[in-house]
Amino acid sequence: MNIKKMFIFVFIICFLFVGPVYSENENTIAKLPSIFVPQNLYNFKAVVDGTEVKHGFLIQNKGTAPLLIQKVKAG
Repeated sequence: MNIKKMFIFVFIICFLFVGPVYSENENTIAKLPSIFVPQNLYNFKAVVDGTEVKHGFLIQNKGTAPLLIQKVKAG
């Protein structure tokens, strides 16, 4: 009988302390930035050497925290 009571006690303690931690992690995950780039590749075809070519990429943040782009590198 004592083992059964001890098991129930441990189960209740785990439920009380682990439950709130899990839901807190869910909220943290929801507050992250999430980058979305619909077109992440562009082929410039052939160009004459020395010609300046440009192409704009649309970048969206689908998360709830600010998205900070710290470094951009051409392929």
